Amino acid sequence: MKYSKLAAVLAVASGMCVVPQDAYGAEITSPSGTVKLKADVVDSVPVYSIEYKNKKVVLPSKLGFELADGPDMMDGFRLIDTSVSSFDEVWQPVWGENSHIRNNYNELLMRLDQPEHYRKMNIRFRVYDDGVGFRYEFPQEGVLNYFIIKEEHTQFAMNGDHTAWWIAGDYDTQEYDYTECRLSEIRGKMSEAICSNASQTLFSPTGVQTALQMKTDDGLYINIHEAALVDYSCMHLNLDDKNMVFESWLTPDAQGNKGHMQSPSHTPWRSVMICDNACDVLASNLILNLNEPCAYDDTSWIKPVKYVGVWWEMIAGPKEWSYTSDLPSVKLGKHDYASVKPHGKHSANTANVKKYIDFAAEHGFDQVLVEGWNVGWEDWFGHSKDYVFDFQTPYPDFDLEGLNAYAQSKGVRLMMHHETSASVRNYERHMDKAYKLMNKYGYNSVKSGYVGNMIPRGEHHYGQWLVNHYLYAVTEAAKHKIMVNAHEAVRPTGLCRTYPNLIGNESARGTEYEAFAGNKPFHTTVLPFTRLQGGPMDYTPGIFDMDMKEVNPDGNGHVNSTIARQLALYVTMYSPLQMAADVPEVYNRHLDAFQFIKDVAVDWDESRYLEAEPGRYIVAARKAKGGDDWYVGCTANENGHQSTISLDFLDKDKKYEAVIYADAPDAHYASNPHAYKIEKKKVTSKSRLKMKAAPGGGYAISIKPIDK
Repeated sequence: MKYSKLAAVLAVASGMCVVPQDAYGAEITSPSGTVKLKADVVDSVPVYSIEYKNKKVVLPSKLGFELADGPDMMDGFRLIDTSVSSFDEVWQPVWGENSHIRNNYNELLMRLDQPEHYRKMNIRFRVYDDGVGFRYEFPQEGVLNYFIIKEEHTQFAMNGDHTAWWIAGDYDTQEYDYTECRLSEIRGKMSEAICSNASQTLFSPTGVQTALQMKTDDGLYINIHEAALVDYSCMHLNLDDKNMVFESWLTPDAQGNKGHMQSPSHTPWRSVMICDNACDVLASNLILNLNEPCAYDDTSWIKPVKYVGVWWEMIAGPKEWSYTSDLPSVKLGKHDYASVKPHGKHSANTANVKKYIDFAAEHGFDQVLVEGWNVGWEDWFGHSKDYVFDFQTPYPDFDLEGLNAYAQSKGVRLMMHHETSASVRNYERHMDKAYKLMNKYGYNSVKSGYVGNMIPRGEHHYGQWLVNHYLYAVTEAAKHKIMVNAHEAVRPTGLCRTYPNLIGNESARGTEYEAFAGNKPFHTTVLPFTRLQGGPMDYTPGIFDMDMKEVNPDGNGHVNSTIARQLALYVTMYSPLQMAADVPEVYNRHLDAFQFIKDVAVDWDESRYLEAEPGRYIVAARKAKGGDDWYVGCTANENGHQSTISLDFLDKDKKYEAVIYADAPDAHYASNPHAYKIEKKKVTSKSRLKMKAAPGGGYAISIKPIDK
């Protein structure tokens, strides 16, 4: 093994353990020694393993690629040399759960060659105190220049039949309820885990999506995900349930290939997070730290947003996105509405939008989302058309210029909506004009959507082509100082650090499914351990009327939550983009509870997770950015949760008033979801609060300083 003098100095200076195992291997530990990684070439195959506090986490696992246009990169390797280094910084996110984040790791770089084919490949490992990130790198050396990946064969060999929280592998959607079971039970539970919205592109009876959360019998929490997904296909995991070995499974393109590459290049990071406390999983910054620093010099235009919108009355019914029931003629992008009759259910009309603007202005919200404002909604879904929307032409009853002027006169902005209907080529043709239209009228944020089968036909939402498109939309938006909230896009992998105008994603089953079929009560106790590991979600909480029949006589959905838990989600489901999703009329009936939504911050100086267990409960406390106010939230599963929380995070020299929004004693998500109570208490850093969350319930607390 070859070591540079610099690497040796860094290793000693950081206390890093780098021990030659034999002529071809290395061992490296995290800065505190908590995590140990071993890497080697065994029988010409790259192999790695991971330990946490001397417990085996990832058993020896193989690394490599199967190529579509040449000899595979699975074996025939030799280790040329290794180098080690250490890194430690504190960086400040534009927005986030904390105002400062430490990025501290030890790194091992393995340089490999495949002499028979004159090719070289590097594997870079970064070892943190809470996990490991590694990626493949392809230098522009040897004959490896253009190549096509048939499959990436990255293994994660588990040391046991762990409990897992998972959703089915799918190339086009993550909108599933989670299943909790042993790894060995995934195959048997797959059919019941596949819901009606499955895209029919399931690839395996044991295939699951990341971020995958697991727990071992001896209390370790293991999370497998990926970071910095750029110019590459999204990774799923396929389980060999006889040997408990996960292997990467990339999303294919229309030709069945998994990646078109050109050296020099690299893959996204593959991440393995390991903690012995569930709260540490939620507090981890592993995924963010594996991403590159902010790409923008000026970020002053990027602001967290709290908004209301013309949305829930259409999701829950009976209002609609379209202007008419009659299909207008469409020719070369020209929609003829002169001869059709409006059906009277169109929500995005001038009078209705003004109502939302007035409500937002009265209660201090930043923006109003308006869906269904633009022509084309009569025939937008399910026909795989190359043209539907132009993202510029409003319906006859939507005063684009007048409404934006009215909103700005009230100190409010409108939020743009771009539903692409998955016709990505069409969106890219119109994108520049659409962004310029937003600049003209003062929009600074857009909610985009990708519902349907992709065009180009045969491509998938999570394939390389679409991954590149989503980032293109974000970087083009940045040129116009526009923030993006992308729905149905690929799940986040921490790119919001590099491109902080990506302020939100959906990429999971959100509140809208409560109106359709109801999410499992434990859903919001799982999402922060899984989907939210890669970045914030536009979950759209704040529903106060749980019975859909009250909203729509033809509705049959039920929101599986209490009102108190809906308040708590603004704290437990971190996002810089938070919607008060219910309609103004409902909030006006519960203004006392609505006060918490008005008060709660959307950007934070400090976050602490007080109690957590995946699938059971989460209790989080956060300090508002630039202030002294704290907010606490608890979300619980169908069994509820009792806790005694210490307020020792408060300033020891200050007194506070706590406003507690709690479930009433008889509250229950199914039978009595609207029962809540509100009380005020004087508290200090020495206070302890005994709290109870009802089944499917929770609690929310605002804590503000008072004069001595």
